[in-house]
Amino acid sequence: MNITKMKYNIIVLAALACSLAACSGNHKPVDLGDTKKTDADPYKTGTVAEKALSGAARLPGQLQAFYEVNIFPKVNGFVKNLYVDRGSVVKKGQLLAVLEAPELDAQFQAANSRYLQAQENAVASKEKYERLKEAAKEPGSVSVLDLDDAQSRMRADQAMVNSERSNVESVRTMAGYLKIYAPFDGVITQRNISPGTLVSPGKTSDLPMLVLQDINKLRLLVYIPEDYVDKVDLDQPVTYTLNAMPGQPHKAKISRSANALSTLHQEAIEIDVMNKHNMLKPGMYAEVDIPMLSGAKSLLVPNNAIVRSTEREYVIAVNDGKTEYVDVKDGLTSHDSTEVFGNLKPGNTIITNANDEIKEGISLK
Repeated sequence: MNITKMKYNIIVLAALACSLAACSGNHKPVDLGDTKKTDADPYKTGTVAEKALSGAARLPGQLQAFYEVNIFPKVNGFVKNLYVDRGSVVKKGQLLAVLEAPELDAQFQAANSRYLQAQENAVASKEKYERLKEAAKEPGSVSVLDLDDAQSRMRADQAMVNSERSNVESVRTMAGYLKIYAPFDGVITQRNISPGTLVSPGKTSDLPMLVLQDINKLRLLVYIPEDYVDKVDLDQPVTYTLNAMPGQPHKAKISRSANALSTLHQEAIEIDVMNKHNMLKPGMYAEVDIPMLSGAKSLLVPNNAIVRSTEREYVIAVNDGKTEYVDVKDGLTSHDSTEVFGNLKPGNTIITNANDEIKEGISLK
């Protein structure tokens, strides 16, 4: 049994020795990294293609409340009672909050006292004038000057009554501003106050007391880039899909357009969206297919032909055998090509594998 085991070990050792001898020969392991590949042509060229635009351009959109208002107080005061909170559904004319302002009460009392005093003076001066007028029927009993003075006094006192009445109404109106009412049906989406908070007529930089939005009807806001403004077919329905509800496309008509470009050189269009079951929320994003006019064409280049840097965006054209940078703006993008706007024409030769290491003015001949 032991002799057989020893023979087996000798055979194994002999085989191992042969393997080591073979590895120690002149044969070296193959290094795949040393394999040299033949370099392809470093500059691949192609031409600018002109094709008809697709039936629609896909642009991002966002839902907004049809009506939205930031509610500020019209007078200084403290919040006495607050009847709503974030998420409260309110009706037009509903009382939202009540403020208190002790100084307004004092102003009303003072104005009312002056008004009552003016009324007393007016009544007295009128009675005096009526007596003098009656006495003047007797020739020589009352001078014309005294009668005129009495009449002037009566008119002045009546004017003072009217003035003080206006002051009372003004203070009463200001006191009415202590009650905050809902200007339309909607939902309170922000509440920035609590009972006891000191509030004052706000500026645009101040937080409002409340934010009220009408979400029964929403606006889908889409910005059209300047290059597409004259190509959009405003009479055709658009198709939109909400990011929060994929696979559920909706169709609607374009309700209105700004007919002016913003500072970002975009035109805003709006699509009215009914929100019957309040499933949609302001702020939701959507992908909107904007229909294009038939016959409109665009220039297309391969995706890799566009070089983008922090300073510019360009393609590298080949004119007379030399490279030339042409600034472009990109538009719609597909899996293999991109729409561009710039000083290009159909058939122009460009480098299709462009990069920022290719300098301008290089000869490709």
